[in-house]
Amino acid sequence: MARPVTNAAFEALLKAAGYGNAHAAFARQLNHAGRGHGTWRYDAASVYWWLRGRRPAEHVQATMTDVIGRKLGRPVAAAELGFTIAQVPATISYPTSAGHAFGAAEQLWAMLAKQLTPASSETFQSDVALQAALAWRYDLPDETVSRSRRQPVTAGDIQSLYALADHFTNLDRRHGGGSPRARALMADFLVRQLAPMLHGTYTDAVGRELMRAAATLSGQFAFMSYDAGDHRIAQHHLTIALRLAKAADDRLYGAHLLANLATQAVYLGHAQEATRLAEAAIDGAGRVPAGVRARLYTTAASAYGRLGEGRACQSALAKAERALDRATPDAGPRWVNYFSPAHFAGTALKCLSDLHLYRRALRHAPDAITLAGQNARTRALHTALIATTHARAGDIDTACGWGRELARHVADVHSARVNHRVRELTAALTPHQAMPQVNELLLALAATPPPE
Repeated sequence: MARPVTNAAFEALLKAAGYGNAHAAFARQLNHAGRGHGTWRYDAASVYWWLRGRRPAEHVQATMTDVIGRKLGRPVAAAELGFTIAQVPATISYPTSAGHAFGAAEQLWAMLAKQLTPASSETFQSDVALQAALAWRYDLPDETVSRSRRQPVTAGDIQSLYALADHFTNLDRRHGGGSPRARALMADFLVRQLAPMLHGTYTDAVGRELMRAAATLSGQFAFMSYDAGDHRIAQHHLTIALRLAKAADDRLYGAHLLANLATQAVYLGHAQEATRLAEAAIDGAGRVPAGVRARLYTTAASAYGRLGEGRACQSALAKAERALDRATPDAGPRWVNYFSPAHFAGTALKCLSDLHLYRRALRHAPDAITLAGQNARTRALHTALIATTHARAGDIDTACGWGRELARHVADVHSARVNHRVRELTAALTPHQAMPQVNELLLALAATPPPE
């Protein structure tokens, strides 16, 4: 049964312009008029959803006014289209189908492309996260994800999506996810390029790969939002990406996304829920390559460490370290190649520090900073953590040395997580601020300008 029209103003304009029963013709004219923005692939299905409440991005609306205005012979204002300002849904939910995931994603992307909201409060809907984990793990797989619309999607189109995902990942690692401009640029790409592809024509095999690419891009946007401190947007995207990974039949990437949800839960103080999410990721992944196993058990260790469960934490660290020793390049999915001994060492340092085992934690410090040069954010995170751990262990002089190193890195990274680590170091050093080197460092960190 067709859904009722909710945007009567847009329907009236289409009828007045002669497109009332020619939605496909309107979509073709829109694609042609918008070719300066890239390759648009809107079709009659796109018009169907616009009439029923979906809101296209502002630049798409501007092109709509041009197309309709030419037919009517008069200027058409954007307000006449009847699209209301989109809001991020207050309640996060795991999409019941791949199609619902498309709709939820497109709604978010259209809003974020031009009107990124201020960073949300540190909220995490743990019950929703656990429900999503259960649905991802136990719901029946999608029998098919093939679609038949006007615009065909090819394997070459999908490879271009992966190339752009790599580009945004590199930007994130070099500069942090906190730049609103970078996230707005990515959201604009998602709504203009990826959303029309999801509504295109593809076989089941191509569709599975398209779902995997869409999950990758949505997961990357989620991680950038998490790093920026916009936790509601991050959880929305992780939940959507989890459903897309389910549609792709990619349990390894789904487990990775679930582990990212656990990481977000740890950061926001939901350690108990984080342990459940991490264990669900391990269980749902099944038999996995060594690199993936190392990544998943490292996340579980982080959750147990934050919870204060020392035995479980150290057991997970041992399993992760053994797996990492067996990991070989190109033996797992491409996305796991980021996880290096330095990432494991940084998490091990944090886990053991959470357990107040500061000296044992600092044994991992040398490995934690052996990072590739372009990974500026992780270098800043680990440097701050090493400095704070030295301070908590009572070694103030060494803490200040690492703090001075941090001050050289922090100005280049726009990251709420890095800022949080700086505040942790400041809190650990403040009781010693009578010491000249501590006072000098605190002043230097306070004066560090945020990146643009």
